[in-house]
Amino acid sequence: MDSLPTRLAVALAIGLLVGLERGWHSRGEQEKQRAAGFRTFALSGLLGGIAGALGQVAGPVLLGLVFLGYTGAFAAFHWLEAKVNRDLGVTSVVAGMLTFVLGAYAVMGNLNIAIGCAVAVTLLLALREPLHRWIAALRWEDIRAVLILLAMSFLLLPILPNRTIDPWESVNPARIWLLAILIASISFGGYVAMRVFGQRLGIVMAALAGGLASSTATTLALARLGRGEPASARPLAAGILISCVVMAARVGVVATLLNPSLLPALWPPLAAGGVVLALGALALLFHTSGHPHPVIPAANPLELGMAIKLALAIGVIMLVSEVVQEQFGSAGTLVVAAVSGVVDVDAITISVASMEDSRLGLDTAIQAIVLAAGVNTLSKVVMAFWVGGAPIGRPVALGSAAALAAAGAALLVV
Repeated sequence: MDSLPTRLAVALAIGLLVGLERGWHSRGEQEKQRAAGFRTFALSGLLGGIAGALGQVAGPVLLGLVFLGYTGAFAAFHWLEAKVNRDLGVTSVVAGMLTFVLGAYAVMGNLNIAIGCAVAVTLLLALREPLHRWIAALRWEDIRAVLILLAMSFLLLPILPNRTIDPWESVNPARIWLLAILIASISFGGYVAMRVFGQRLGIVMAALAGGLASSTATTLALARLGRGEPASARPLAAGILISCVVMAARVGVVATLLNPSLLPALWPPLAAGGVVLALGALALLFHTSGHPHPVIPAANPLELGMAIKLALAIGVIMLVSEVVQEQFGSAGTLVVAAVSGVVDVDAITISVASMEDSRLGLDTAIQAIVLAAGVNTLSKVVMAFWVGGAPIGRPVALGSAAALAAAGAALLVV
């Protein structure tokens, strides 16, 4: 796999890959009126590979001189093309330089990295129009959210102490903030999905995206819409059940990522409840009376205040869980899980899954997580009745009751 002919073949393949996209992009131009096309980029990759092979023998200076000569010639011909077509884009020049460099790196460096970078370059070139549309649709709130996420990750995280700071050795600021970043990233991912897909998919997409961010907040939002849209009670109730499905999946993923030993016994009750909720949502969606779905506004969930509150909630529940578990044993942890599950499942899930198995026990950890999810589901039923009224609360209650029964049966079997 590391022989020179193989590496040169990879260098040529890199040029062919990039050239395929560039050739397709300029397919409308007449022959001999464009500076570079499919063959030119293919030759660029092979030229880089040959220059890299020669550089290994004659020294890196030769590789640098060949690269400078190639870049100068490529830029000169592109400048002539730009004068004729009045096209000031420099993308093709940069793509040509990258093709040469990746061809050389395929010979001199790691083949997997060279191939991966070539695929990334081709994707960026091919996604020109969607990326431009996405940039045009950005608002200041979106840019600020990305900056907040970057600041959380690269400015605040390194300066937080990566050790426990309490007498019970349960609160690690760096780890808590890292978990807050994880949840905030999931929330922002759901928001981006909503912006990218638009509102054509209506309540389903809103429920999926909202469930990633906060199924409790999604329940309140959809139930509030139902108060003013009684004809849309069924699809809105379906959206609430869908957000609960996403919550169950999110809890399972977060818990098993933090503690893989929870996987065998935790997933059966979560999966059983999630399947029943999904079936209930499908039944409601397919039995709608044809009324149009209301428009769901998607607000950016990634705010600094939200991240700070989430981190504080995780830290407090971690500390309380550890103290109660130490004083009262497993029963105390279950009480904390039930109380915290009224408004939030993530914090208690992270807290319990982060505890060492020797201190808490797998059975208690699984029971605490399932109990918190169950209490949270019941609290959403109350919210649906209280905010949206009986037309929304009734189907949510029926679907949730069936899901809790299925989850309880699965937990007993496990």
